Amino acid sequence: MKRRDFIKQAAAVPLGSALAARKALGANDRVNMGLIGCGGRGQYVAGLMSQISNVEFVAVADVYEARATAAKGWGAPGCRAFQDFRRLLDDKGVDAVLIATPDHWHAIATVLACQAGKDVYVEKPLAYSIKEGRAMVDAARRSNRVVQAGTQHRSAAHFREVARIIQSGELGPVHFVRVWNYLNMSPDGIGRAPDSAPPAGLDWDFYLGPAPAVPFNKNRYAVTYRWFWDYAGGMTTDYGTHRFDTVHQVMGVDAPLAVAGWGRRYELQDGADTPDTLQITYEYPSFILNYEASMLNGHGLGGRAPGMNYYLTRGPDDRPHGMAFYGTQGTLFADRIGFEIYPELNGESGPGAWSPAGKPPEGFRMKRETGAEEDATALHARNFIECVRSRQKPAADVEIGHRSTIVPHLGNIAIRTGHKLRWDSIKEEIVDDSVASAYLARQARAPWDRILKTY
Repeated sequence: MKRRDFIKQAAAVPLGSALAARKALGANDRVNMGLIGCGGRGQYVAGLMSQISNVEFVAVADVYEARATAAKGWGAPGCRAFQDFRRLLDDKGVDAVLIATPDHWHAIATVLACQAGKDVYVEKPLAYSIKEGRAMVDAARRSNRVVQAGTQHRSAAHFREVARIIQSGELGPVHFVRVWNYLNMSPDGIGRAPDSAPPAGLDWDFYLGPAPAVPFNKNRYAVTYRWFWDYAGGMTTDYGTHRFDTVHQVMGVDAPLAVAGWGRRYELQDGADTPDTLQITYEYPSFILNYEASMLNGHGLGGRAPGMNYYLTRGPDDRPHGMAFYGTQGTLFADRIGFEIYPELNGESGPGAWSPAGKPPEGFRMKRETGAEEDATALHARNFIECVRSRQKPAADVEIGHRSTIVPHLGNIAIRTGHKLRWDSIKEEIVDDSVASAYLARQARAPWDRILKTY
């Protein structure tokens, strides 16, 4: 049985408050957007938002002047470009902002945007650290702003169906979940690059912002920044965040109880410092979550049904990214653009397992099913704009984004300290571990250290 018809029907239902249900806003229906961080992802999501009726980008900002100027070219007539995003926030004609900077800027830009009265769509991971994430939630609530995390799985109809299947009990009790991300960047990784002068028009000190002052190195800038602890959290925060958020959605949870992890940069000797191979185990109240990531192999768990495509597949039978939910009735594999159910055979298996007649099992415990869908980023962008207009909470409200982003941060802290961590999700504290707790926040470089102190 295929659920494509269900998914198409579900995808047609707007998330949040439907536009038809809200009162007409007339001229106020127009949403003037600002883009902060004009790289590839920022321009992609901005392009999707620009396709929505009465949405225009009227201002852009980037620390690299050439990039801001290029982005200005596709903005609305009269679009203004800034190198300092704070000048964009001063523009009272901007209603909301899309923040697509490197991770270490997410919290400061979001807090300042909320204080300036702007709604915010901020790319994942929500924050550079756990305490920065909580500051973002507090800023959104104090200013009554709509803040959407860029975890677009929340807007995908097939993940809502996966959640229904598991929460209804169709898959049977689920006590083990697996998440994985695989790439193959061997042998050279991001390559080695010497320190040098920054390109003309790049404000390197502003780019570093709250991060430590270091000489310019091209590997610490743009796409490859994510492999340095100074700016990001490697595979776990970059790729893992989406899938941890989905595990929370599907399993109906929002925090682990304990975390242990291992990993390091074994093979890629390129000057970056986040692990190229890692494994993290999370204990939740009713299940164990295992996360594994590799930058040295692109196959992943492998195997998929004929005709099924998955995120970033390159060969005929690889499955480099995904999630697996292991129930007593079957196993459900899922990722960004589809899911499959592999039923368990009737009868029991294993040494000493009891079987009434001792015969080979006949038949299956549930039906074989598949479902497919396109990437949900466009739906997620539309959900944000709808909520800017309706003032409803978005699909990935900042609190949801914060709690999901805590998961990879705890995993990285476990790896960096070598400690098994116990997590108090009410106090948002690591229990009885001062060494690990030091990673909950970072002392930002002046003058940026003052911005988050009130939260």
